[in-house]
Amino acid sequence: MAALLSVGSAVLLVSLKTFLVVRTSSLGVLSEALHSGLDLIAAIITFLSIRVSDQPADERHPYGHGKFENFSAFVETGLLILTALYVIYEAFERLFFRTVHIQPSWIAFVVLGIALVIDVTRARKLSHVARRYASEALEADALHFSTDVWSTLVVIAGIGLVWAGETWNVPWLVYADAMAGLVVAAVILWVGSRLGMRTLDALLDAAPHGLQEEITRAVGRMDGVQEVHRVRVRRAGNRYFVDATVGVPRTASLEQVHYWSDAIERRVGEIVPADVVVHAEPQAPANENFLESIRATAQRLGHAIHDLSALQQDGKLFVDLHLEVDDTLTLSVAHAQATELEEAILELPEHPEEVNIHIEPMGSNIATTSTSAGEMMQLARAIEEFVNTLSTEYDELVNCHDVHVRQVQHRILASCHCVMKGDLSVTQVHDVTAALEDRIKERFPQIFRVTIHPEPIGER
Repeated sequence: MAALLSVGSAVLLVSLKTFLVVRTSSLGVLSEALHSGLDLIAAIITFLSIRVSDQPADERHPYGHGKFENFSAFVETGLLILTALYVIYEAFERLFFRTVHIQPSWIAFVVLGIALVIDVTRARKLSHVARRYASEALEADALHFSTDVWSTLVVIAGIGLVWAGETWNVPWLVYADAMAGLVVAAVILWVGSRLGMRTLDALLDAAPHGLQEEITRAVGRMDGVQEVHRVRVRRAGNRYFVDATVGVPRTASLEQVHYWSDAIERRVGEIVPADVVVHAEPQAPANENFLESIRATAQRLGHAIHDLSALQQDGKLFVDLHLEVDDTLTLSVAHAQATELEEAILELPEHPEEVNIHIEPMGSNIATTSTSAGEMMQLARAIEEFVNTLSTEYDELVNCHDVHVRQVQHRILASCHCVMKGDLSVTQVHDVTAALEDRIKERFPQIFRVTIHPEPIGER
């Protein structure tokens, strides 16, 4: 609607100024009429480009149709320059080669005053709508009409000076009209140069000044981002497209990286409304230790490991770990996976002397119990009583509770919760739970596996 009203205003202005050119023969008014004619063409182009640019993205235009706005502004720039060149040519003709009699009248001032009011009203309306919808085409149209305000004032001054020259017999003021035309041409060239640079930047995908640096700083401060490798910004019409390449810890899971990427997209959207694509590249943290490097190596190869440990003896490094493999694999296939992981670890910069890998089934099936609940409850009570008697031997242990015993595929599995002092380190707690598990299996040899969940005092 704003673009359509702009077309109507331009038609009215061209009509008024053409009538005034016939009445006054003023170059200033002629330059204004040409400028308004250009504005009419530009307003029509703006209206059509907005209709096209508002269409959604399709198969041939996956980034939308926003470039039509930029292209229309580029065409307007060319028209501006052509108009300015004609006005300059006509001004020099009238200054040095031929004389044109100017006929100032009160009608000229009335018509130009009406044109001035139309220019001010339309420029404000277009600027408001352009800011609201971030439309470059409407902004260019508003810029044209804002310059019309100044150029109309210059033309009024030029005709006024010619009238003053005739009234007070000052012959040299007859050149004021031509000079006014040159001033209008200068205004047109200035506006055209600004608009031309902006539209050329948009068509060549130049990043808006300062926006790329602002996004880089904001993304670099976000969780999970170790380094911002590259940020690219382009604009099509009133839409921005941002591509960000960031470095993330290589040990992070896919879900973590996806969560961080979503957070980056939201943060960029707070800076500028944009379609954001985040490319995450795994990289080693600056302070990554040897064990983290092994975990990252296993993750890169798609292997799950646990119980990882390393020791140094006589200047040599030895590594032990447990490798989880699919339950259905044969030993030959599982050993091939272990060998692949071993060779990758041996190639690390620390150069371990030996890597010992324990192969165990990953566990992918949910088993069912196969004995009566009564028998297992009796064994559970016996385990709880036994563990609670061990608190005199293990100062770290407070009590044992929530003991469960189940028979699964001819194996008895036990689990329990052990309350321990909350200020203990994880390493100390692990050592105590491992010792307790051994004591339970020693006291109850029928138990195949014991799992202890440690918890601090007051927590469940």
